[in-house]
Amino acid sequence: MQLEKIISISGKPGLYKLVSQLKNGFIIEDVLTKKKLSIGNTSQVSLLDNIAMFTFDKEVPLFEVFENIAKDSGYTETISHKSTDAELREFMLKALPDYDTDRVYVSDIKKLAQWYNILHKAGYITAESFVKAESTEEEPADAVSTEKVETKKPAPKAEKPAAPKAKASSSAAKGAPKSTHRKMG
Repeated sequence: MQLEKIISISGKPGLYKLVSQLKNGFIIEDVLTKKKLSIGNTSQVSLLDNIAMFTFDKEVPLFEVFENIAKDSGYTETISHKSTDAELREFMLKALPDYDTDRVYVSDIKKLAQWYNILHKAGYITAESFVKAESTEEEPADAVSTEKVETKKPAPKAEKPAAPKAKASSSAAKGAPKSTHRKMG
């Protein structure tokens, strides 16, 4: 399951997939209805890939929590987000046994259950989807090591290529999407 393009928009129900970027916004697609619409840059957007949940000793990426829920529920839908607070807390204990009960609120658990069920209905929650995501997580590690090698290669040639490298990296930074890290709880 690739969460990198799945977003939540403040004030809009459901989950959306980023389709493309516009000059002053984005084209998004509802993951359930597949209906496309555009949003402006001023919309408060949260990438699911950047959301983590608190435990007592660390932060666990949302992807891992979804994987725990999927395995526990046999890759089927899970508890409704409209369940009682006690049922939701019990559900959370199964999904993430050491979650921080002081910093993860019932509202966060409701959102977790709702998002999981939306992703399940949209076809993102399958046994295969988690295997594919694990293999893609290894690919960026290779890319990082390649970038380190590239960074090390120009270092001896600091006299002339230094200026073009700085320009190239600044133009690459302009085109890179901005991302914020958000935690649930």
